[in-house]
Amino acid sequence: MSETLYERLGGEDAITAVVDEFYDRVMADEQVADYFDDVDMQKQRAHQAQFISSVTGGPVEYSGGEMKAVHADMGITPSDFQAIATHLNEALVEFDVNEDDREAVLEEIASYQEAIVTAAD
Repeated sequence: MSETLYERLGGEDAITAVVDEFYDRVMADEQVADYFDDVDMQKQRAHQAQFISSVTGGPVEYSGGEMKAVHADMGITPSDFQAIATHLNEALVEFDVNEDDREAVLEEIASYQEAIVTAAD
């Protein structure tokens, strides 16, 4: 049996480390940091790690809200979504995730773009 993407990423601890690096990058980016002004970042980081673990085939069920409902009033633009995806890719690079696995993670995230992006650039 082949390894899941979750396993290739290194499991829970590795994904949590990537998420921490990812949010460090996001919070340093003036373009997108404002989306998190009133957000409990400890909770947000835990939710994101849970979400990525879930969509990569881990033994984790995502318990957060439905994507469209959660992001409906945020006014996220395509360029904001792309900035976030770039930060995730860079965090994965930082942890030496190979290109095929990075692309697989980003494809999973991109499959939610229509539910997350609610505004035009």
